[in-house]
Amino acid sequence: MLKHKNILLFCVAVLVILSVLSFFFEVAWWNFLLLFLFWLVMTVWGSSDIRLGYFVKTYCNNPNEKERKIAISFDDGPHPMTEKVLDVLQQYQAKATFFCIGTQIEKYPEIFKRIIAEGHVVGNHSYSHSNRFGIFSTDKVTEEIRRTDALIEDLTGKNVLFFRPPFGVTNPRIARAAKATAKQVIGWNNRSLDTVIGDENKILERVKGKVAPGGIILLHDTSQKTVNVLEQLLLFLQSEKYDVIAIDKLLNLPAYEA
Repeated sequence: MLKHKNILLFCVAVLVILSVLSFFFEVAWWNFLLLFLFWLVMTVWGSSDIRLGYFVKTYCNNPNEKERKIAISFDDGPHPMTEKVLDVLQQYQAKATFFCIGTQIEKYPEIFKRIIAEGHVVGNHSYSHSNRFGIFSTDKVTEEIRRTDALIEDLTGKNVLFFRPPFGVTNPRIARAAKATAKQVIGWNNRSLDTVIGDENKILERVKGKVAPGGIILLHDTSQKTVNVLEQLLLFLQSEKYDVIAIDKLLNLPAYEA
């Protein structure tokens, strides 16, 4: 399995073997270079692709789900556009999961409370969503998670158990922080790229092409473009007889501490 611990043990073992062999035979230097490059590639890949669960156990879908059930998740809110997202979800009687940023909760507490009031699930998406999140120390990541936890608890009385790291980046420090805060790390297996792709039809077709039972779709509740895509996506899912549910129901995991 492509897990950090396994790859690290493999690389250390090969390094030891190469080092021992070098005492008795001439071992070309490029063997060591190839080993280092292999480790580097695996580390970068594992850090950037949350679906691998390379550094920390990550739930990106429910592979055992046979019925037509699927989850839609939104990152980076709450945001003024979240209200339109909520209107569309209400219109189509769909439930979603919102991974919220602490600073955004501070800006839009009433919108955040509306998410909860309408029966959707919320998760922690860090406090700052800093571009430097991937190089934060364990203590800093832990502080970000706990600060957002406190905001959510103050507004709702709920202690959230779901965490999605900004940009889907993982590393040993983020893994330790997730463990220290008792979080389940939640990823996705259907990424819309709605913050990158400008054409609504291309976003919609990209998502539709990956729809499957037990899947988790990633959108962002921060633009009119995504609101438009969401409505068309929900119409498509209705036509395909999909039940759109929150992530806790899809994964059979509690979203909040009892």
